[in-house]
Amino acid sequence: MPMNSRETILSKLRSTPKPFPNVVAPTVYLPMSPLVGTERAALKARFIREAELLSCRVYEPQSDDEAAQIVLDILSDDEQVVAWDMEQIPFRPLAATLYDRGITAVVPGDPSVRVGITGADAALAATGSVVLSSGSGQYRGPSLLSAVHVVFITQDLILPHMESWLSLQRQDNLESFRESSNIVVISGPSRTADIAMELILGMHGPRAVHIIILSE
Repeated sequence: MPMNSRETILSKLRSTPKPFPNVVAPTVYLPMSPLVGTERAALKARFIREAELLSCRVYEPQSDDEAAQIVLDILSDDEQVVAWDMEQIPFRPLAATLYDRGITAVVPGDPSVRVGITGADAALAATGSVVLSSGSGQYRGPSLLSAVHVVFITQDLILPHMESWLSLQRQDNLESFRESSNIVVISGPSRTADIAMELILGMHGPRAVHIIILSE
């Protein structure tokens, strides 16, 4: 029986000699963004510097009251926010903070709600990025559709770089990848410069990103 066009093309591809047959795959990979120091204080300092270079606002509140006030200042007169489920956000007083001010946390879907609040799976010191996975109670909307994105992280989530985070996922047999419907790496506000080479923030997502680093 003659082969169809698809089978003919695949057959030719399979019969083509493989390039570089004697090259041994490396066992050690250098990180794309090397770090000088990897102790916790150095990682936090690098993360803050890189995030601020990406136009993020970074806060280090020294108490729950200070963290709560930061959130309220960002919200200003807003009466609603979109947010992950409260148990997925590491700032435990958040629900009470919003309730006391009369602010309702709603499920994402209303584009008129200005502020989205999330936690994060990791923060990458080398690039100032935060890693967010989507799943039960961790919606994509707050980080992608809101004009302002507020991210709560704890200091222990700050890792050296993407390679170190991927290494942890492999140690866990990639369970997070299998359980997540979506994983995004966010490096500052949405931006584009494809119109007259002029940088514009917020074109395809949040125009402002606020990162709140909670103390241990």
